[in-house]
Amino acid sequence: MPEARAASAALPQPALEIASGYAFGGPALDLGALLWDGVCLPDAQVRIPLPMLNRHGLVAGATGTGKTKTLQLVAEQLSAQGVPVFLADIKGDVSGISAPGARNEKVQARAAEVHQEWVATGFPAEFYALGGIGHGIPVRATVTSFGPVLLAKVLQLNQTQEQSLGLIFHYADQKGLELLDLKDLRAVVAFLTSDEGKAELKNIGGLSTATAGVILRSLTAFEAQGMADFFGEPEFDTAELLRTASDGRGMVSVLELAAVQDRPQLFSTFLMWLLADLFHDLPEVGDADKPKLVFFFDEAHLLFNGASKAFLDSITQTVRLIRSKGVGVFFVTQTPKDVPADVLAQLGNRVQHALRAFTPDDQKALKATVKTFPDSAYDLEELLTGLGTGEAVVTVLSEKGAPTPVAATRLRAPESLMGPVEPGTLDSAVRSSPLYGRYTQAVDRESAYEKLSPRGAKGPDEMADEMADEVKAPARKAKDAAARKPKDDPSVVEQVVGSGVFKSLARSLGTQIGREITRSLFGTARRRL
Repeated sequence: MPEARAASAALPQPALEIASGYAFGGPALDLGALLWDGVCLPDAQVRIPLPMLNRHGLVAGATGTGKTKTLQLVAEQLSAQGVPVFLADIKGDVSGISAPGARNEKVQARAAEVHQEWVATGFPAEFYALGGIGHGIPVRATVTSFGPVLLAKVLQLNQTQEQSLGLIFHYADQKGLELLDLKDLRAVVAFLTSDEGKAELKNIGGLSTATAGVILRSLTAFEAQGMADFFGEPEFDTAELLRTASDGRGMVSVLELAAVQDRPQLFSTFLMWLLADLFHDLPEVGDADKPKLVFFFDEAHLLFNGASKAFLDSITQTVRLIRSKGVGVFFVTQTPKDVPADVLAQLGNRVQHALRAFTPDDQKALKATVKTFPDSAYDLEELLTGLGTGEAVVTVLSEKGAPTPVAATRLRAPESLMGPVEPGTLDSAVRSSPLYGRYTQAVDRESAYEKLSPRGAKGPDEMADEMADEVKAPARKAKDAAARKPKDDPSVVEQVVGSGVFKSLARSLGTQIGREITRSLFGTARRRL
């Protein structure tokens, strides 16, 4: 219950009706205080029920209107209630969530306006960097796990080329050729277009030599741009995003993207891979008391720009179904029109910051945004262009799943540092993480590239048989050793299976005993452990 509920009877009637829509009885996040006729009414608190955070949402608004601080505010409260959070840090200023905020006149004034008991607080955080470029634990994916649809988006292939890339992945899966990094995929395509591989190419329906050549050139150019670091082993296990700290608070996972801002196709697609990978691995939980994870997808418009129909269909299906696995997804962008209608229809919670209407296109976007809101007591066209920094129009899902009234809101101030932490402090936090040693050193073990490189190499079927023996050998050795171990000690089998090397091997090889790897949405490979 909001602390000032007793005084709510003094509110103007329209404001009282809006406030009653946010009077939730269960656990909720406090967003701020209601604005009515330009006046902040701290007795009318605007909130969002905790269980509804997995019904997805949208945070939108023009540059400089306070979207990042809104993410920080929501992430803090989720962490405090034991919910892990993922944040994409595009500008490099979200790392401050790990440090207590600085009390100043501005913060004190905002806290007083909205009846917030502001206490400087830092929150448990892990810092990641895509491919290890930047300050953070490296995040990589194997090519086989990334899948053909996502990789086609990164390579900016057309629909025909995307389908052909899918056939190449299918071939590699069937033959047991491990696609761990880009040179592995390049080696397979080069083999298929070579004199030795032409017979194999003929057996892959619908894949022409010309199209394979285009894909090979795209891969070569992509590597030449320095993109190879993002693919390989050890592959990041997205289960790391679901952790809580020792004090029970949810871990805030911050992925720094400032160093790769010039590669929007890459980082936006990588974010989608993280989400798709979570979708594959997590069990169904139905309607939980609180989410397992809330995932903030910043600069969402980059994900949808130039996307194929297959790609958009996969996004829509992922967003629709991942809710039942306890994951909430918030897309962060400038206007709702940046998000396709089918995806927008899945988003139950809205925080809309100010929009600009300087040009005819801006005015058109403003009118379109207004139409996406429920009927309101406000003049939304006027309101949305007059909101100040740290103010937003809010509508969320109530505890019963119904939309709440539209509420102009003066948002609370984050309690953590509103800005980046010092680089030295950030580096120290990264190096002291228990995950640092697990992911920092890249591994380049034998895979498709090494198998196909030597002249006179065996054919793919023979290589598949050899790889099957390689995968089985450690288990056979472990079984023999286990028979000689006392029963009260952990067996060698348990040690081998539990080791990071074995898990990485199994995850990347999939069914390397010659059977095809099972793929799902986006063509990504399912995990085996």
